[in-house]
Amino acid sequence: MDAVTKKKYNYWQWRTLIALIVGYTFYYFLRKNFSAALPAMEASLGISKIQLGLFLSLNGIVYGVSRLINGMIADKHNKRLMMTLGLVLSAIINFAICFSPKMNGVMHLLDTEGKATVTLVYIIGSLWVLNGYVHGMGYPPCAALMAHWFKPSELATKQSIWNASHSIGAGLVIALCGWLLSKYSYSAWNLCFAVPAALSLVGALALYLSLRDTPSSVGLPEIEEIEAEDHGVSKKEAVKDPELSDEEFRKFRNRMVFGNKDIWIISLADFCVYVIRFTILEWGTMFLTQYKGLSIGSAASIVSLSELLGGVLGTIVWGWFTDRFMKSHTIRTCVICMLGATLSFFIFWRIPQGAPAALLAVFIILSAFFVYGPQALLGVSASQYATKRASASSNGFVGVWCYAASMVAGVGFGFLADTPGFGWNAVFITTFIFGLLGAAILMLMWKSPSNGYEKAERVIAEIRGENNPSE
Repeated sequence: MDAVTKKKYNYWQWRTLIALIVGYTFYYFLRKNFSAALPAMEASLGISKIQLGLFLSLNGIVYGVSRLINGMIADKHNKRLMMTLGLVLSAIINFAICFSPKMNGVMHLLDTEGKATVTLVYIIGSLWVLNGYVHGMGYPPCAALMAHWFKPSELATKQSIWNASHSIGAGLVIALCGWLLSKYSYSAWNLCFAVPAALSLVGALALYLSLRDTPSSVGLPEIEEIEAEDHGVSKKEAVKDPELSDEEFRKFRNRMVFGNKDIWIISLADFCVYVIRFTILEWGTMFLTQYKGLSIGSAASIVSLSELLGGVLGTIVWGWFTDRFMKSHTIRTCVICMLGATLSFFIFWRIPQGAPAALLAVFIILSAFFVYGPQALLGVSASQYATKRASASSNGFVGVWCYAASMVAGVGFGFLADTPGFGWNAVFITTFIFGLLGAAILMLMWKSPSNGYEKAERVIAEIRGENNPSE
């Protein structure tokens, strides 16, 4: 690759990475604002923890299914348009939630005390479930674009840098919502939806103007050609990329995603990862106020720091660690991280009530630091083991399992927290068990290859043999 092409390639790689970070940050503005608003919605509207947990669970399930559907679409169609459209639609839905109580004059949405009627609960819940579907238009294009723009040997580092957008978005929006609620009181819960929605519309425009689908769309060679040119790259990492017909691609995807035992193991492990992640992110402000006795401002600040400090550092550090010390073997790093996250969260739980907020913050941040390792790297694993051809589909399939975890961490934990005799202690015990289970599942792949590119070559050869039996 000549110097001019190399410079252009470097420019477009960084432009794509930055655009994806900013774009997905805004996706999280329109997703984790609900979690930040939970205590205010419970206090102002009288919506119970079980109802709020049900919204979280249904949102997560629909989001997971949407990731699978849109993942299969993104592997073959315009990723830039899909990601931008999803962000715009989510902003519209968040505006609708914000203004839904204003329809009280048309429908009976508030009772005489200003609390939500069943009708308003259904409206907000339905809108949040719909928001889950359009959010499934965000992650698959990101996974596919990362696999198209970055080599397998550097994907763990680069995708982990992108994955910091999860924590940046969640941390900033939780801090923003915490500030809004502290300044204007719980009655201003609707600002937690309107302000992020307005900001995200600006982000959607910037995203559309910045992204391009593939290197070839801007006159550059595809990534496998660059990988093959690099001296010192092993044969295992050098990717051959023959054209596949639609029928051949369908068979390839079925073999490399739905029939791939490694993808199934990754999916089950990610289910456990997301139970821990959702416990902190979805319920953090609530259990810190109700179980540990902190103010809403302090609780929101701690959860925000867990994302902005623990989450961002965790995604970047563990991605770099994987490429630098684990030879891009993501699974081994994930085992270490799962054990660290489980231990940190266990210590947080056992800290006595009334302990300094700073001590609680340390172990919540440590929990996030460790849990965001596998949260990022298992997505990389899905791309690596299914290869770039089916990266969006594989991440969509894994996403179904990730967000099925919302049934446990959403309505399940809402029920436990609200039920006498169980409470938050039962939530923490369950989270601890899932942490150990996730580490055990990942150990099944400890000796597996670091990616599936050699397997993909064999699968393509077998598929073409099936299609051309005379050869």
